[in-house]
This record gives sequence, C-alpha cells and structure tokens, in this order.
Amino acid sequence: MGGGEEREEGVMAEDFFWSYTDEPHASRRRQILSQYPQIKHLFGPDTWALPKIILVVSIQLWTATLLHNAGWGKILMIAYFFGSFLNHNLFLAIHELSHNLAFSTPVYNRWLGIFANLPIGVPMSVTFQKYHLEHHRFQGVDGIDMDIPSVTEANLVKNIVSKSIWVLLQLFFYAFRPLFLKPKPPGLWEFTNLIIQLSLDAFMVYFWGWKSFGYLILSTFVGGGMHPMAGHFISEHYVFNKDQETYSYYGPLNIMTWHVGYHNEHHDFPRIAGSKLHKVKEIAPEYYEGLHSYKSWSQVIYMYITDLTVGPFSRVKRKLSTKTTNKSE
Repeated sequence: MGGGEEREEGVMAEDFFWSYTDEPHASRRRQILSQYPQIKHLFGPDTWALPKIILVVSIQLWTATLLHNAGWGKILMIAYFFGSFLNHNLFLAIHELSHNLAFSTPVYNRWLGIFANLPIGVPMSVTFQKYHLEHHRFQGVDGIDMDIPSVTEANLVKNIVSKSIWVLLQLFFYAFRPLFLKPKPPGLWEFTNLIIQLSLDAFMVYFWGWKSFGYLILSTFVGGGMHPMAGHFISEHYVFNKDQETYSYYGPLNIMTWHVGYHNEHHDFPRIAGSKLHKVKEIAPEYYEGLHSYKSWSQVIYMYITDLTVGPFSRVKRKLSTKTTNKSE
C-alpha cells in the first residue's frame, strides 16, 4: 500500500492510510481475465433473485402483522433474532440490485429494489445505488467514496466505549454520511421510492398499528448495529493488515447475505451475481488464497472494538487520478 503510514503499537492513528497507487481491483480484474477468460461466462443476473426477494418481503411483512398486539419486549426479541436477518438480507438484495444482477434491463432492477425496500421502513434503495456505484468506481477516493467515515466521525471515536456506540449506530452513519458530505439532488426515482415506501408505512400503521411498523424499524436498526450480519460493514474495507484494503469473508452467513462476504471477488467482478462469486475463487485461487480473509463477522466486530490501534481512520484513502475516472464499474 503506497504511502500508508505505520501505526505505533497500542496507539490509534489520527489520519487515514493514504495510498499513492490505484485501487487494486481493476488491475487484478485485467490479470485474471487475461489468464481465465472463461470467467466472463459468469457475468449476468441471478435468475433466482426475484423469487428470493418476494419470499423474504412476504415473510417479513406477514410477521409484522402478526405482532400488532405483542408487547414491546417480545417485538424487540423477535426483531433481533429473526427480523434483523430478513431486513439485512433485503438490504444486501438492494446491494445486488444496484449492480443490475436480477434482470438484464436496469429499470426492472430499480423497481425490484423499491419492492425489496418495503420492510426496511425507510426509503433508501435508489439513493443507495447512486453512492454505491461511486464506491466501486472511486474506491477510497477522498471526497467521492462515501463508504469512508468522515474526519469528524474518526476524531470522535477514539476508545472502546465510543467505538461500541459507533458500531451500534453505524447504520445511521452509513445512511446519513453521504447526505451531509456529498448530497445529490433527488430525482423522479427518489420521489417514487419515497412515495411508495411512505404509502406502505401508512398502510401498515392504519391497518395493524404502530407496533407492526415498529417491528420493521427495529429489525432494520438492530440488524445494522451490534449484529453478526452487520460485521460486513467493517470487514470489507477496514484495514487490519496494512498491506490490504479489501477483505473477504468465507463464513456461513454468506448464504443469508447474497454472498457479499466474497468482497474481493465482488470488487474484482461486480457484474457477477453473489451466488456465483465462489466460482471466481475456484477458477483463480492463486489470486485470493494469499489474501487475508475472515470466517466470523462477529469476531471482526469484537476485534474492531477492542483493538486500540483500529478505528474509523483505519481506511485507505487516495486522491482522484485520471486512471480512476476511466475505470469501469
């Protein structure tokens, strides 16, 4: 990693890891395709995406209606141990759809994303796509990649207590950071997402009450905080090894998370659906087996909180280059 500063043992850094090289994925993609051109046959949508999303949305909305008279303690327990997994699954379905990996026609993916958004409770699918594709095209680029924490966040989060609070609320930081640092004017699709989402929310409250709606919001909140599935937010790009900026996870939760754990493979080949990413590693193992990876997202959260040298500054940043602007998704 060019230009990355060394960290003193036991001391948290006061700046990001600055790199003076391009992000690693475009060059690795070219190398792999030159050696294994058959990987191009993996490009394209997941034909099972539509029924999987319909099933999860249906189960979650049905569960919400069943809890309309339940106590808040029961709602919270079910939200954490059940609904959180479903809503986080839908969040990562939206991630998949942002790459047009359910249909070949982009507009169909956008409509399905708005549908997948419904149990999440707040409109985010259209806006997420705008910022997420920039994360791929401009990984680590200062002022463009909104996946990286702000300097304010990093300066406030300095110890175990503040890191624990940050992890608990990381979904809020993830959602609101780009709106404050790099706001984009909303368009017709954002308003469509907003109107459909608010209509579903109002429908839920009118017919089943606030507890049903509260279950959906709680499922989203707890699933994005101190939760095993939320470990991917940290594991993907937070630097635990100074020579690496993207990390994969090869554990069992990939089954429930659209295989987002195959994150090096995903950034190398964002046009391959999550269900096929394991084949990239099987075809070109020499490019991935030497990279540091994880088998537990819960362990990643624990390491992030307890390691005093790791915090929001533990991300790679780089300046915009002309090569970066010419990269494909």
